[in-house]
Amino acid sequence: MMEPGQRRAVVRTVNQWYAHAARDLPWRRVGTSPWAIMVSEFMAQQTPVARVVGPWREWLDRWPTPDALAAEPSSAAVAAWGRLGYPRRALRLHAAATAIRDHFGGEVPHSVEELRQLPGVGDYTAGAIASFAFGARALVLDTNVRRVLTRLDAARQFPANSTTAAERRLAMDWLPDDAPTASRWAQASMELGALVCTAANPACDDCPVRADCAWLAAGRGPRRPPRRTQAYAGTDRQARGTLLGALRTTPQGFEVSVLLQHWPADPAQASRALDGLLSDGLAHREGTRVTL
Repeated sequence: MMEPGQRRAVVRTVNQWYAHAARDLPWRRVGTSPWAIMVSEFMAQQTPVARVVGPWREWLDRWPTPDALAAEPSSAAVAAWGRLGYPRRALRLHAAATAIRDHFGGEVPHSVEELRQLPGVGDYTAGAIASFAFGARALVLDTNVRRVLTRLDAARQFPANSTTAAERRLAMDWLPDDAPTASRWAQASMELGALVCTAANPACDDCPVRADCAWLAAGRGPRRPPRRTQAYAGTDRQARGTLLGALRTTPQGFEVSVLLQHWPADPAQASRALDGLLSDGLAHREGTRVTL
């Protein structure tokens, strides 16, 4: 394990690297509202950043504040989510906007504790909003950061499948004491994992802290293969997405029998997909008609 002084030096180097290597993402620009940053965090969960930028801009043009989103039905949020995937995030973002309007005077709360009270906001998202929107000293532990710390300090290729208490303690040991440096480190370590210390093909030669990396010093071992990604084609998830896509383009909805024909390959799977949309609140049925 690294000594505290070496960790501070690594943090300083990574923060300096971030100042010139960070991607120019719109929600990182000066003057971006906390609400806009919150929307980016919801959209970027399990979705590549490149796919988020356009929908993020369209969303903020339509709903520049939590109040604006909360004033419309949740079905509007689902329809606007488009092809970002995992549309339950749209429902949770709408529910969070409603809670902000009803309980926080329309302003995104500052503290991790208050943010955690919002629907759809877990430990990571609360820390990210507190850090990125308000410059707070908060633990921001996503997959990229976990991988960076595991390699730098534990000499392993990948972290555990789910976040452990030991990982949280390690991440807290790395978190700088002063808020501005901690906020920058949260962003910089995440960017290092996204651009350099990647899962499949880490660019160790380009890493600003390669001389300090325990995993590299150990010969980039012990190794294990990256996690397998779940197939999408032909799955229930694809069937759900197909039916939901049809509903988005037709505000008046469909008769059940007509909607199910949008997934003709497997009628049983189409029915299962529709049942899932209804039970998750992503679609609504009145009699024989289904709408958002």
